[in-house]
Amino acid sequence: MDVKEIRIEDFDYPLDDNRIAKYPLAERDTSNLLYWKQGIINKYHFYNLPELLEEGDLLIYNNTKVIQARFHFKKTTGSTIEIFCLEPHSPIDYNLAFQSNKRCEWKCLVGNLKKWKEESITNSITIKGHSIDLTAKRLGKEDDMTHIIEFSWNEDDITFSDILLYFGELPIPPYLNRATEEKDKTTYQTVYSKIDGSVAAPTAGLHFTQKILDKLTAKGIKEKEVTLHVGAGTFQPVKSETIGNHPMHKEIISVKLSTIKELLISINHIVAVGTTSVRTLESLYYIGCHIYENPQNPSLYVGQWEPYQSNYSLTVEESLQSIINYMVSNNLEVINASTRILILPSYKFKLVNKLITNFHQPKSTLLLLISAFTQGDNWKEIYKFALNNNFRFLSYGDSSLLIR
Repeated sequence: MDVKEIRIEDFDYPLDDNRIAKYPLAERDTSNLLYWKQGIINKYHFYNLPELLEEGDLLIYNNTKVIQARFHFKKTTGSTIEIFCLEPHSPIDYNLAFQSNKRCEWKCLVGNLKKWKEESITNSITIKGHSIDLTAKRLGKEDDMTHIIEFSWNEDDITFSDILLYFGELPIPPYLNRATEEKDKTTYQTVYSKIDGSVAAPTAGLHFTQKILDKLTAKGIKEKEVTLHVGAGTFQPVKSETIGNHPMHKEIISVKLSTIKELLISINHIVAVGTTSVRTLESLYYIGCHIYENPQNPSLYVGQWEPYQSNYSLTVEESLQSIINYMVSNNLEVINASTRILILPSYKFKLVNKLITNFHQPKSTLLLLISAFTQGDNWKEIYKFALNNNFRFLSYGDSSLLIR
């Protein structure tokens, strides 16, 4: 069957609003943990994770950090324009965008657009004791949903990072159906978050505590980090009847040379923390194939349908070694790439052996990924077990450990 003909209706399940966790538990690692391996399902707590993993396993975390990406501009008429910053447009590099002073451009979603009739909106805000005028100006459209917005301000000592911190709001998921609260600034970040750039948390990591991390290390379980800045597309529902008409969002990934070397050593023991880590890791195989075929000028981009339309003969080891050789020859400590990879039933996993993940929305690309990982209709038994055993769902909900 052509994967583009997969019907999204086949990946539905009943999820009442009262099953969606609106807030996290007071102690992160006391959340429930569903364990699945080859049809066997058991219920544990997340603090049991060190017992369920094996010495020599390699945990891969996504160290991205959620930024306060939602702005509310008040108009003199009393209406509010919401601007949701998705990713930098100019400068395109996240660090340069955050350190911009005076102006920068971002790709944004705009709420209450009909009320924004003028070219620009200006609000006065106070940052670090400075009163500044912050202006948002529409420059054009990226696509049907996304606008290019220029932000400018009249204070050299203020960076866009400062503006996000003092004027922005943390964008919690829309399905929580509540306003962002002060405590979300802590609870909606992983304990190992480091690199600013996401507009949504890699939520599988929200269950980890320093105590759990210490126990994993004591057992001989290794850990490395990757970075994938999660975009708003992670919440984008599949509106088409078949997956072939769903455009997958592009995301930026960054992986250190030391991480790729460790992946090569631990090829049969890779544990992805979250679907974002899965997408990053699986994209590496295709990046390595591109480098092998064209080492002088490789494409560092993975297309949505590439896994189903390509026929690479490289082993995973050969692909990773190609990346290592490329990075060493070009004196790169970090490789930056982009991916639209869409993981669907019939996908052949290249790197990930075990997956730690939350419970995802019905009819979502994330649920399709879970179906691919657990093969066939096993996802239905997993989710049925979770529903029947009072697991909490979505971002602030409970977790699972799935073993292929």
